[in-house]
Amino acid sequence: MVWKPHVTVAAVIEQNNRFLLVEEHTPDGLRLNQPAGHLEENEDLISAVKREVSEETAWQFEPENIVSVQLWRKKPHHPSFLRFTFCGRIHSHDPLQPLDDEIIGTHWLSREAIAAKPELLRSPLVLICVDNYLSGQRYPLSMLQAFFDLTNE
Repeated sequence: MVWKPHVTVAAVIEQNNRFLLVEEHTPDGLRLNQPAGHLEENEDLISAVKREVSEETAWQFEPENIVSVQLWRKKPHHPSFLRFTFCGRIHSHDPLQPLDDEIIGTHWLSREAIAAKPELLRSPLVLICVDNYLSGQRYPLSMLQAFFDLTNE
């Protein structure tokens, strides 16, 4: 059997020293996370993060930089995740748009509020990515390239 990590995307979105997080149902109960989700077939990473932010928050997201790329596994024998985290700006909120079924709501939280309740975070990557962002860690989107040959399906 070939081992493969799950490829995911996430968005660190900051306004007025607060970060946009989603509250979501997980197998471990309600948790807080950045807007995030899985890369879908025939989708590039930038399209994936835009889609996930829209589906989970009803905001349109424009990625500006990559904050980090992380390989994470909760425990041995659990799936591994290769997470691409972006930062950028949001615009055009649609308050009437239904959110993904797992999403309870969105919250704007300070770094201190996020750090105060680590047991509520979906993974340690939530706070790590906020701290990476706050430290100024940024990489150009031009690092990412996608090449799809969709003509031979």
